[in-house]
Amino acid sequence: MLNYNTEAAAYDATRGGVPRAEAAAAAVLDLVPSTARTLLDIGCGTGLVTERMALARPGLGVFGTDPSYGMARMARQRIGAVALADARRLPLPDAAVDAVGAIWLLHVLRGEGDVRAVVSEAARVLRPGGVFVTTVDKDAAHDVGSDIDEAFAPYLAAGPSDSTDLVVGYGSEVGLDVVGEARFRGHGQGRTPLSAAQAVREGYYASRLHLPGAAAERLAAVLTALPEPDRPRPDPCYRLLALRRGD
Repeated sequence: MLNYNTEAAAYDATRGGVPRAEAAAAAVLDLVPSTARTLLDIGCGTGLVTERMALARPGLGVFGTDPSYGMARMARQRIGAVALADARRLPLPDAAVDAVGAIWLLHVLRGEGDVRAVVSEAARVLRPGGVFVTTVDKDAAHDVGSDIDEAFAPYLAAGPSDSTDLVVGYGSEVGLDVVGEARFRGHGQGRTPLSAAQAVREGYYASRLHLPGAAAERLAAVLTALPEPDRPRPDPCYRLLALRRGD
């Protein structure tokens, strides 16, 4: 897995920057009721999306948590109210906020029970009627039917941790019901074969691909040999679910 402390400085520039963050923020806010007054962004990373949500809805108190010191430090420069915290054990009392967001988080949680614990914590800190908005099937969004996806196919990891069925099931266990969904474009994330090959070598696809031994180098060689290696393939389209806590 990536070291997010060292990734923090380059994270935004390599993942679509402001256009992607604005698209994500707008999609999340479309699922958050206009009556909401507080939103906790768990796994907020550098705070770029969190900041965009705060700017887009001035009446909404937005704050974040992240377990990486490097990420949380950058986020604090953007939004101020950021805590260094594990999303499985949030430093908040019960029924503390009107909305919880988890954008590009659940897919990287591969430990036994991790995603269930995060969904449970989101439900715990939500007030009755509050919503939990999260990306689901994140890695599948990158499958745009390109030649890169064909090269990835033999190496795909089984059982994504953020599958819709899992998240909906975990939500149902703690009184969260699906009330909406949205999609948004991952601006600037259309991969080239060369960028995908470099990412494979550097371990960026740990949640999507199973690459034991020399498999990463074999896959990188296949990607490098694809035609038009500098041409970006289409951007991904991400899916959000909104789950509401019962009154």
